Amino acid sequence: MFAHKTWGVDRPRNKPIAKMPLSNTISKLDIGLATATEVQDGEQPEKQITTTLETVPVTTERVPYLPPTALKLVDAGTARANIAASQEAPYGTTEDDWAEKHQDQSVMQQHCAYFDQDGDGVIWPIDTYNACRKWGWNVLLAALATFIINFNLSYPTSPSWIPDPFFRIWIRNVHKDKHGSDSMSYDNEGRFRPQNFEDIFSKYDRGDKGGLDVSDLLRMHKGQRMVFDLFGWSATFLEWLAVYLLLWPDDGILRKEDVRRVFDGTLRCKHSARRIIR
Repeated sequence: MFAHKTWGVDRPRNKPIAKMPLSNTISKLDIGLATATEVQDGEQPEKQITTTLETVPVTTERVPYLPPTALKLVDAGTARANIAASQEAPYGTTEDDWAEKHQDQSVMQQHCAYFDQDGDGVIWPIDTYNACRKWGWNVLLAALATFIINFNLSYPTSPSWIPDPFFRIWIRNVHKDKHGSDSMSYDNEGRFRPQNFEDIFSKYDRGDKGGLDVSDLLRMHKGQRMVFDLFGWSATFLEWLAVYLLLWPDDGILRKEDVRRVFDGTLRCKHSARRIIR
């Protein structure tokens, strides 16, 4: 699974890591110790990875993502620059050749590209407003979203120290809008972290529904909060509220694949196209 180095020399990866759970039935509620054995010339000893502690209850309440034996998603801990990879979609979004067409954009840039209606790399307030209206949001909601997004996210992306009077957002610098208290699925450079994305559902999807309902989202918001991060708390709440309003699931559950496609921006485009067709 990983290439190892011995005294500066790369050792090729010939065989995958075979995970050996402590019990025959793997449950993310009762796994406290994940055992992994690397079968490679018999050189590597077993790896004991402790993920939960009874003495620290929060570690049993929020169990991190443990890769299954049949790996589809390789090196989940390594951030992807231009694809939003998951266990179910290890190559990102391949529909309509999205990943190939956007291979020169970071995942965070892809996430924001929908708002850049004219493709000039700059998101004006009117771009944000029109994009929200294409989802079917009414005038008031679209205007409120435009104010919140452009007012708060413009300055960090500005190429100048002087605030932009038009509150434009420059997509090339959008990684500077990364804030705390979120899912941590984006890193500080705008790449996508599969491990952190998988952790959202491993930790907060109670009942293994394959998605998050309102109670899961509230629990996630509480669990991801960082101390004194008022901006991050607010931004995260509003972002997930916007996702819920965009998807508005009939059963109240935000499906994992839909959420992944929000991260790379493809679901926004899809919903906009559906709205136009209707």
